[in-house]
Amino acid sequence: MPILIALVLCACVTINVYFPAAEAREAAREFVEKVIGEDGEAPPPGAVPPGDGGMASGNLRFDPLMLLGIGTAHAQTPDITIRTPVIQAIQARMESRFNSVLRKHFDSGALGFAGDGTIVVRDASKLALQDRVAVNAAVADDNRDRNAVYREIAVANGHPEWEPQIREVFARQWIASARPGWWYQQGGSWKQK
Repeated sequence: MPILIALVLCACVTINVYFPAAEAREAAREFVEKVIGEDGEAPPPGAVPPGDGGMASGNLRFDPLMLLGIGTAHAQTPDITIRTPVIQAIQARMESRFNSVLRKHFDSGALGFAGDGTIVVRDASKLALQDRVAVNAAVADDNRDRNAVYREIAVANGHPEWEPQIREVFARQWIASARPGWWYQQGGSWKQK
């Protein structure tokens, strides 16, 4: 019987893998600044993107098992990996596309960062008629790469279930890294940085 009780108590130990929000913010900052370039008013390392309030979601939790004297083991991933060949290939495509096609349209106000981590044509009237097809294609390609990179980062870190959190952190970072004059969506409305 004592062995059975010991086995039951040992089986009650759980391992909680919390989403490493601070590390994700740093990885997002590094990735985004590489894509859009480091000129302009980039936030300093460790800066809290708008809307985060400094709280890393999921890091503070009450565990009722502690009242019973049953501890939980905590495992935290120390870093968010963004340096895999797949992620770096996506980043290189995004950087090239941003510099060759997208940047000038962010500067003109035609494009903006959506609140979901994608980009949108915010004001098509600011696009020359002959540029509209190419810009729409570049936006679609970029959004495909954005969706792929959020998924790949989650998978590369062994937690595909983190994809929504990765997307949210990146969405905030794109906005935080937006240069003066660029547009972004917040709370459903457009704002200019």
